[in-house]
Amino acid sequence: MRLVPKLMLLALAAAAAGWWLTRPAPLPASAVAGLVGDAAHGEQVFWAAGCASCHMAPGAKGDAQLVLSGGQRFASPFGTFIAPNISQHPQAGIGTWSLLDLANALTRGVSPQGEHLYPVLPYAAYGKMQMQDVADLFAFLKTLPADPTPSAAHEIGFPFNIRASLGGWKLLFLSTDWALPGPLSPQADRGRYLVEAMAHCGECHTPRNALGGLETSRWLAGTPDPSDASGKARVPDITPTRLTWTEDEIASYLTTGFTPEYDSVGGHMAHVVENFARLPAEDAAAVAAYLKAVPPSGGP
Repeated sequence: MRLVPKLMLLALAAAAAGWWLTRPAPLPASAVAGLVGDAAHGEQVFWAAGCASCHMAPGAKGDAQLVLSGGQRFASPFGTFIAPNISQHPQAGIGTWSLLDLANALTRGVSPQGEHLYPVLPYAAYGKMQMQDVADLFAFLKTLPADPTPSAAHEIGFPFNIRASLGGWKLLFLSTDWALPGPLSPQADRGRYLVEAMAHCGECHTPRNALGGLETSRWLAGTPDPSDASGKARVPDITPTRLTWTEDEIASYLTTGFTPEYDSVGGHMAHVVENFARLPAEDAAAVAAYLKAVPPSGGP
């Protein structure tokens, strides 16, 4: 009979250890202490990070893209996620957030209430962002309008609606290591920061495992498009295996939306092109240099 209490103690100890390892881990206040944001540079961070692409209202055009009222739907194998309002509205949006709140959400996936956020917010990529860029983005967001549209609830079922389980996901899949390690040229290094952190290209172009973690060994090798219910559409391989364009052709595509064969961009990639068209031309060239440095996927 003495075995039962021992087993109970072991179970309690295991549960406590599991809770400790998977609890939300926000940044210390010192991470943003003394940072002053530059809204002008923050606008470039905003477009590079694709904030409007996900958080504007469905179908918004022009200046309406800066009204970050949310509502776009993103299908996944785990349910449909609906982009929240991140406008400056104090109740419906994030108007009361501090810089530390934003930094925690973007780089740690932790809400101001101390809850895990779903990785549909690509904090697995944003976690590599420099804190000064986060501060600059915060300053720019403060210049944008407030909108009272309430955020819609995600359409996800059990067990994926248990936020506590996200701590285990983070433990397995969050890393600040670069997918393409090692020293690069200054231009390709800038491209790595854009691709792997701010523009979070790997979130769409890299295959995922059954738990939704990126298979970094197949970095940028393409994957089925989760928004296509038929399962036939694919997000393309953008390693040198399939992306055989020159650096100049890649950079041109990123800012004009036209391929070397004069096809035009479509789908969600059209938003990426709109975003890069607002950035310095050097950024598109840096992404092109990085993509040429990525190892071929070895796929067909």
